This record gives sequence, structure tokens and C-alpha cells, in this order.
Amino acid sequence: MRASLPIALIALVAAVPAQAEEVRVNVPAGRGGEAAAAIARQTGTSIVISDPKLAARRVPAIRGTFTAREAVHRLARALGARPVSAGAMGWRLVVDRQARTHKPASRRKPTRDDAPAPPPPAVGPPIVVSASKRDVRLRDYAGQITIIQGDDLAFGGPGGSERIANQVASVTSTYLGSGRNKLFIRGIADSSFTGPTQATVGQYLGDLRLSYNSPDPDLRLSDMEKVEVLEGPQGTLYGAGSLGGIIRLVPNAPEPGVVSASASLGGSATTHGALGADAGAVMNLPLAGEAATLRLVVDAESQGGYIDKLLLGRDDVNRTRIYGGRAFARADLGGGWTVDLIGLAQRIDGEDSQYADRNGPPLTRSARVVEGFDADYLHGQIVVSGEFGAIRFRSSTGVVDQELQERYDATEPDEPTRVFIQNNDSQMIANETRLWQPMEDRFGWVVGASFTHNRTRLTRSFDAAEVMRASTGVRNGVDEATLYGEASYRLRDGLVATAGGRVTRSELDGAGEDVNPMIALARSEVTAQRHETVFLPSASVTANLLSETALYIKYQEGFRPGGLAIDGEFVRRFRSDRTATLEIGARHGRPGAGPFDLSGSLSFTRWRDIQADFIDPFGLPTTANIGDGQVWTASFSGGVAVTPGLRLEAGLSWNRSRIESPRNFLFTKIGQVPNIANVNARAGFDYHRAIGRDLVLTAQGWARYVGESRLGIGPELGDPQGDYLDSGLTARVGRERMGVTFSVTNIFDTEGNRFALGTPFEIGREQITPLRPRTFRLGLDFAF
Repeated sequence: MRASLPIALIALVAAVPAQAEEVRVNVPAGRGGEAAAAIARQTGTSIVISDPKLAARRVPAIRGTFTAREAVHRLARALGARPVSAGAMGWRLVVDRQARTHKPASRRKPTRDDAPAPPPPAVGPPIVVSASKRDVRLRDYAGQITIIQGDDLAFGGPGGSERIANQVASVTSTYLGSGRNKLFIRGIADSSFTGPTQATVGQYLGDLRLSYNSPDPDLRLSDMEKVEVLEGPQGTLYGAGSLGGIIRLVPNAPEPGVVSASASLGGSATTHGALGADAGAVMNLPLAGEAATLRLVVDAESQGGYIDKLLLGRDDVNRTRIYGGRAFARADLGGGWTVDLIGLAQRIDGEDSQYADRNGPPLTRSARVVEGFDADYLHGQIVVSGEFGAIRFRSSTGVVDQELQERYDATEPDEPTRVFIQNNDSQMIANETRLWQPMEDRFGWVVGASFTHNRTRLTRSFDAAEVMRASTGVRNGVDEATLYGEASYRLRDGLVATAGGRVTRSELDGAGEDVNPMIALARSEVTAQRHETVFLPSASVTANLLSETALYIKYQEGFRPGGLAIDGEFVRRFRSDRTATLEIGARHGRPGAGPFDLSGSLSFTRWRDIQADFIDPFGLPTTANIGDGQVWTASFSGGVAVTPGLRLEAGLSWNRSRIESPRNFLFTKIGQVPNIANVNARAGFDYHRAIGRDLVLTAQGWARYVGESRLGIGPELGDPQGDYLDSGLTARVGRERMGVTFSVTNIFDTEGNRFALGTPFEIGREQITPLRPRTFRLGLDFAF
């Protein structure tokens, strides 16, 4: 057939959904004709492109939850076309003579104005908050949320949770090392250690927790669709361990009927340190036509060390190696039903710790022992999803095994070397099943149930002069059963009221490890099985004052169950803690699109029976309820399109906290909640420019200021930290399928002192945890 003849692309399905119904659209990057056929098939519509040149144009991937109309308009904008209605469920796409995106290339030298213009915000698809568990549109959502696109997280090579903290001002982290940190959101923090307390931030892969009371596994954020950060508490929908909020990872789903692969290679050099390297690959493989598809992701990274140990005569001791992979298989059962199987594994080997002496030569440590760590993480889940008409169903079941071994220098002054070894091993089985109906017109709801079985074993020992001596440890167990529900009702156009509640019953048990049997018998009441039942209500009202401006007020609660902590030669109980937060906020515009966007909130939190770690009289970390407290938080973020190719963004988080009613004399001078700076601020830019007929320059940069805070609880942990500026810049030149990247982090080579502690033992020296020195990376990425 001659190229001048019309090309007709028509795809119909037997069951045609209503035009207003939202469906999941997953279309890979490719030619416009192929994308039109895929969208038509997935939405049950007819799409015709009669212009062969238009059908041959390439479009980026189109993924998300849209109505058929929204998906067609999104494709039309990517093509530079105009959609023309052809019946109730049909469209023709014709060339839009006024569109700038696909003007014929001229032979003149390209200028700044050659950069593609951003799509008009008025016809953009709605932003859907999938972490709401009922697909709420952003305009109706009450709360602060940041959605980070996966391409932004992977830009410039592999990365983990630190990429999230660099893009969201309200997210902070400790810096003990990859795989053993804690994440904090909105001024809700407890300590620097990874003890028996549950995290204040819930981390999820899809609908299932990454862990229960273990540190952040720091998964590589490769091949992600997006990451959603919801400020908390999020007790109604996510239950225990979401006092500060939740971070939800959404991996890219397999693409049916598509064979594709991509890979990246990179090498890095750290100032004052060693070389590093990284590699990653993604493959999408059909297993049975479009009925079953497998997507594979592998990553490997070696981060060069930069800390010297003078007494051992070793340089750059803290090299860290990270290996990981993920497999995602999807079977399409038809009729809107799918089954997903997801498995991932990651191993982190840290040759030594990354802290330094405060008053010694820069980036050096006077320890005489090796203080390495190992973190292993395994995760598997099966997800069944489907529809009963307008009602949607999802059941997720998963298992997690997480093991962490840490080594600390416990050498006393003028004594033989001694190493403290701590093992934190956790196993979890969890299920969540829910039904929901998105709010199309006036009413939307979700009801669900979940069950979590978690067991954690914390053991300790001292290794001195080739003699291993066990120290008291602890074992904690929890069985948590939950029922929850939430509903929204549109009172009138632009006004939505939402209310919900969660009932959780926790069965708690545990015991001491490596303890004297007589002590265990005499104090058996401490470890006796116990239970607690908690109700967590929530309520909010959202008012859309203008088409792109919303105001909301929200009340929500959160909690963490109690447990057992080490107490000298035995264990003690610590009680559950609970937060109640009242928040008021506003939003304008569409984040990442349109002329500008702005959002802000002010919240007040009452925190009862705060769980926190501190140093006991034996010099070991332990846990207790330190008292009640309150936290004021204000957060702001926004962006502005300066030119069609340049967008600026900024964010600010301000915290003010106070500990009240301390539980004993050790906590009388605490003052503020530890590990949270009074001010965190971030600024960044995103720049795109065509530099030839086939090449595009993309650049992203950021700077982040972290204010001063206190290390932890008690006089031993009263040292100040923070008050530093971090920064980074990444640029890519290339085509869609191949490019070269160059990046630099810590541009100003700031030493700083991040939120961490090298060793809890008094060994006669002050410590800091410096930033990784200025690091350069050169990388290559390609796809086929």
C-alpha cells in the first residue's frame, strides 16, 4: 500500500464501558498509530488516524487511570493533533495546525524556543491519588501529597530513599548507612537507632508494607511508575506505623504484547575517596501473547568509600555494595481481572561505617576495629484485582524477610579492642483485601480488612580478644487484625465531605533473649501475652473555590503498638503511643504542569506516650515512653514555568516541637523532639531544550538546606547536628533511546553533620556523620 494512502486504525471490544468510567491505561512509548490502537483496546473505543505522517509520529508512554476521553486527549496532545468526536465512543485524530509540538524541523540553528511547549493544563488528565485506596482525584483529596514520577527518580543512575528526601522538603532520614536508616515526615521522629519500635513512616510496595518494625530497606527506585508521599498521620487507611505519613512505591507494570529492554552503565569518582560503578537493566517479555507478561529489573552498584582509619592504616574504608532485582508477572484473566506476582530481593554489604571524628583530620576516624554491616531483604506478593461493575476489588498477600547485622566500636579508653554486634531479624506475613467505588458524581467509598503477623528478634553480643559474649536481647511478636472504611460525599458542586474509621486489635507477645532463666521466671509478668484495641477516626472537608484552587481542613489519628525493650539484664515493656493531628491547607494549580502551582498546610499534632530510643546506664541503646509532646508543622511547595522548557520548584518545611510531662529524670531536659530540624528547604529546576533535529538536552538540579536539630534523647545524645546545604546537578544529552548523562552531587563539597550516630558507646571522642564528598558520575543509557 502506498504511503500516501490513508491509514485507518480501528480497535473495538465487545463490552464497551461508559465514556465517563475511569480505566487503567498502560501504553508504552512508540508510534502514534500503535498507541492509538492500544488505547482503543484498553478503553473500549474506536480511534481513527487518517494521516499517515501523524500515525508515524512517536509519542511517550501514556500510563495512568483515565476516562476514555481523557486518554484520547492525552494522546492527541502528544501527537500535536486535534480529537474530533465520531459517535458516542469514537474519535478521529487530525493534524492540529496550531499545535507547536510537531512543527516541521527547519534548517536554521535551533534556539531556546525550539523546546517543546508543555501541554495546556486545562485539558490535562486528572491527577489521581491512588494511595487514597479509592482513586480519589487530587481536587477532592484533603491532605498534602507529593507524587514523584519514576523517570525523575531514576534520572542520572540508580538511587534509593535519599532521592525521595532530595525532592520532598518534609522528608528526612537518619544516615547510619544504606539499609539501616529511619525515615521521618512532618516533624514526627523518635530516634537514630533501629530498635524494637515501629517506624513513624509506613513504607509500602503497592498495598503491602515493606516492613513492620525494621529499618528502611532502601530499595533501588529503578523502573518505578511513581512514588507517592502522603503526610500523616494516615491511621484510617494505613493503620499502625503511619504517624508521620506513608511512602508508597508503585513499580511499572508489565506491558502486554511488548518486547522491550533498556540498560544503563555508569562510573563515579568521589573527591577525597574511591571510584564507584553501577549498572542496571529492565526487560519486558510477553509469556503468552497479551494474556501474560513478565517484567524483570536488575541493579548493581558499588559506592566508593571516603572515610580513612588512621590507626589501621586504611583509606576509603566505607565502600558499600548494593545488589538487587525485581520480577513482576501479570496474567490477564479477562473481564477486567488480573493476577500479579511480584518478587524482589536486595543485598547491601557495607565494609565499614560512615562516621568520622568531629575534632580529628577531615573524613578520618580513630577506631581500631572494622564496623561493617550487612542488610538482606526479600519480599514476595500476589495481588488479585478485578471489577464488579462499578465496584473494584483488590486482595494483596505478601511475605517479607529482613535481616540486618551491625557492628559498632565498643572499645573503652586504654582497653583492648571490643566490637558490639547487633542482629535484627524480622519476618512478616500480611494480607489486605478491599472493595471500593471511585467517586464519579456524588459518592465514593472504600471498605477493607487486613491482617499482619510479624516477628522480630533482636540479639546482641560483644566480641573482645577472640571471646564472644552474648548480651541481653529481645523478641517481639504482633498479630494485628483490622477493619476500616472511608466514604466521601459531594455536598454540592465543589464541596466534598469525607469521614472514616479504623478498628485494630493487636495481640502482643515476646520474651528476652540470652537472659538468666531465674530472672525470666521471676519477671514473667513482663513478657506475658497482652492485647490492645484501637479506634482511629478521620474527617475532612474539601472546597474547590475555583477550577484549580482547593481549600481543606482535616482531622486524623495514628498509633504504634507497644512492645518489649532491653532493660539491663532483662526486658521492659513500653506502651503504645498515639497522635492526633488537625490540619488546614490549600492547593492551586496542577503540580508539574501549567503556569504555576502552589500548595501549603499548617498542622498541629498532640503526641501521647512518645516511644523513643536512648542510651541506658550500661551504654546500650534501649526504648521507653519518654513523655507527651506537641508538634507544629507548616509546609509549602510550588512550581512555576519560566519558559516552555524551564520550570522552577521550591519547598519549605518548618517544625516546632516540645516534649511535655517527661516520664523520668533522664528526660527532663529534652526540650524538642529529636532528629527533626526546625527548617528544611529545597529548590530545584527542570530544563529541556532541543539542540538539534534529533538531540535533546535535559537538566535537573536541586539544593537542599537542612536546619539544626538534636541527635537524640538523654545527655549522651544531646549533640547538635544538621545546619548544612546539600546539592546536585544532572544533565543528559541524547535521543529517546540512547543518551549520555553527567551528574555531580554535593557540588560545594560540604562536610556537614547528618542525622546519625556512628557508635552509641562512650569511647572518648565526638562523632559526626559527614555528607558524601563531591561525587561525579558519567553514565550511558540505551533502550531497544
